[in-house]
This record gives sequence, structure tokens and C-alpha cells, in this order.
Amino acid sequence: MHCGRCVPQYRYLYCPWREQSMSKPNDITRRRFLRRAAATLAAPYIVSATAWGRGARAAPSERITLGFIGVGNMGGGHLHGFLGNKDVQILAICDVDAVKRENARQRVEEQYAAERADGRFKGCETYNEFERLLARDDIDAVLIAVPDHWHTIIATSACRAGKDVYCEKPLTLTIREAEEMVKAARRYGTVFQTGSQQRSSGNFRLACELVRSGRIGKLRTVNVGIGGPSREKCLPEEPIREGFDWERWLGPAPYQPYNVERCSGDYGGGWRHIREYSGGMTTDWGAHHYDIAQWGMGMDGTGPVELIPPPEMPEIGASPKPEEEQTLRFKYANGVTMIHGGANGILFTGSDGKIEVNRGYFKTWPEEIGTEPLGPKDVHLYKSPGHQVDWLNCIRSRQRPICDVAIGASSVTVCHLANIAFWTGRRIKWDPKKREIIGDEAAARWLDRPKRAPWRV
Repeated sequence: MHCGRCVPQYRYLYCPWREQSMSKPNDITRRRFLRRAAATLAAPYIVSATAWGRGARAAPSERITLGFIGVGNMGGGHLHGFLGNKDVQILAICDVDAVKRENARQRVEEQYAAERADGRFKGCETYNEFERLLARDDIDAVLIAVPDHWHTIIATSACRAGKDVYCEKPLTLTIREAEEMVKAARRYGTVFQTGSQQRSSGNFRLACELVRSGRIGKLRTVNVGIGGPSREKCLPEEPIREGFDWERWLGPAPYQPYNVERCSGDYGGGWRHIREYSGGMTTDWGAHHYDIAQWGMGMDGTGPVELIPPPEMPEIGASPKPEEEQTLRFKYANGVTMIHGGANGILFTGSDGKIEVNRGYFKTWPEEIGTEPLGPKDVHLYKSPGHQVDWLNCIRSRQRPICDVAIGASSVTVCHLANIAFWTGRRIKWDPKKREIIGDEAAARWLDRPKRAPWRV
């Protein structure tokens, strides 16, 4: 079998909300050439190839030009990675923190200056407002690494502006936002990579290939080891630090007074654990591990049909529930049960064996499951050259990348359904085709959230 990307009849397998049209490669190339030619005349900082020492970078017309929106923890890491790529040029930085954006600008210009024959470079602009960055015609693509409550507004705006997009996971704050993200990307022919980079890691791909090739027999359960949901949090007001645009940081989220914990990127606390801005570790790590679970089950583009939350505290004298029933469970139409917890990463259990996989970790029971090479008739999944490189390659080819927006939307929907079950404590019946919660209006209210004016998708 082949991957869904390279065989025409399977190309749209992962997209239940598809518009089966993307921009033709020649059209994109022509638009980029005309836009870049105009930008080169207007912008002297896009220098000729000979100005770069030792032929360090591609000619201006061949480079993919990037803008970064958010340069905190993840954005800063991506900035470092793309600065080392000779086929791109970073033209602009956007962040609501003046210190972070200035540090990022300085980092870019110092790197490019060090590569030039004359040792000088100026030309990376900075912005507080993402709209100003998106308005630039000389930027081909943007990388978005901001808190989750901003993802959909910025990413859909980028699609409308004609930019290709790399958006960090978890893709959205709500299920309805995920649908809007897919619609925008398809409408504007956007090459959209979701930042679930485990899809580009060989051990995760191999685990999924082995499961889907039947090496562990009939798949029965999948355990996913991640943390819990976000919660509401009351925090005292603190003075807003100089150079930080708190109103812009909040954006569409409900107004709250400034507190440094609300906008902290610390994984042990901060915005990832506060419900107005994120879904906790259920979405943050779930966007990685549930994504791999869905890939291994062959469930991209669909999802569970029922979610069963952990039981309440048993009555005194009642028999304890089995361990696997003491946490959230997902029921799939094919009979597989996915369990929240109980694994080092992801544990696939079948009738004839087990496979457990995480970052830097791969184990099978029995051992020979993982040592016998895959044959030509086994399932061979899309082999990525690396998450960033895959995105850049697809920008040129106009193919869909390994974690296309529809895959990111499908995986984050599983995460959001998990949080709805956690927050409400109710069984959730889900229709993956209609993308509706069945027979529970109270739970269905969590499918989307209101946005503070003037922000909307």
C-alpha cells in the first residue's frame, strides 16, 4: 500500500471537508516570480547571490521568504532551525513582546551578516500587529507559534493573504475552529503544515506501519500517556511590564487583568493550563500522541464514536472498577478502544503483540515484531525528510505535507472531545461524519466559544 499523498485516488483521503482543488504549481511559480521581482526592485535588503559569502544562500528568486508570528519558546526554536536553512530568508518578526521581537530581529540580522562577504546585513522588520506582516507582498509563508486561542484567527488571515502556513499544534482552541481552518486552507490553496512533528520521526512512522501491516494481529487497545485538561484559574492583577501589549495578547479571549502566569510559556504552568487560552496537556501533548494513535489506527479524517469519562468516586463498600475503566476511554466504530493514560507515549496492543513508542523510545513484544523488515506488500506510510523541510518542499511542489491541516484538525478534534468529556463528566456520543455531538446540547456548547470583539474568524 502507498501513502495518501503520492497516489491520486487517495490524495484526499484525510479531508472530510475537502475542496478538491489546489493551486497549480505553474500558477504559484509565476505569481511568486512576479511578486519577488517587484519586491527585489523595492526592497534593497534582498541582496544578490554574490553578496553572500561562499555561496551560502540560494539566489533571491529561489528563496522562500518567511515571516514569524510569535517567537517565544516554540517560535524561537523554529527561528533557529530556519536560520540554518540556505533556501529560505526570514524577512519579518511579529510578537506582542517588544523584547522578544527585538531579540529575534537581532538574531536574524547577526546570522545573515555573518554569512555575507561584507559582514553587514539589515532588513528584518519587526511588528506588534500580525496584520501588518501579512500585508507584505514579499513574504511567501508564515510560521505561527502563538498561544492556542490565537491560532485560528491568524492562520485563516494568513490563508486569505495568500501565505503558506506552518502553524504550531494544537491546531485550534475548539472543534468548530478546526473546521474553519480546513475550509480556509482549501479555499485559498494554502500549503499548511501542522506542527505535530512526530509524524516526521522515523520511530513513530515505523510503529504505525507495523500496526497497520498487522504485525501485532488485530488491534484491540491503544493507550496514550499524556496529562489532563486545562482549568479555569483566578489570578491577582499585576502591573503590566513595559513593552508587552497585554490587550493584543488577550485578543479574542475574555478580558482578564494582567498576571505574568497567564502569558507565561512555562510548561509547568502558564497559559497552557488555563482554559481560556488552551486545553491543557490533553491538547498540548495530546496533539502529538493522539495524532500518532490516529495514524496507527488508520483513522485520519474520522475519530471515535463515543467517549466514556472516568467514573465518580465509588460508594463505600462498592467493588473498585478495573484500572482501564478508571480513566477516559474512546470507543471507535471498528471495535478499538483508546485509553487516556497507561503508556510511555503510545502503546498499541493487538491479539498477537504490542508496540510502544515515544521520543527516543521504541519497544515491541515480542522483540522480533520490530526487527523484521517491512515487505513490499506491507503498509508504507509517507516518509518525511523532516517537518520543516517537508513543508518547504511542499511549498515548491504544491503537494500537501505530512501533517496537512485536515490531519491536524482531525487529531485536535479528538483532543477537544476528550476535554469536553473531562469538563462535563458526561458520556459523549460523536458522529465523525456530521461532526456533531449526539443528543447532548449542554456538551455541544463546547464545540465552539464566543470571541471578544472585534476578533472573529
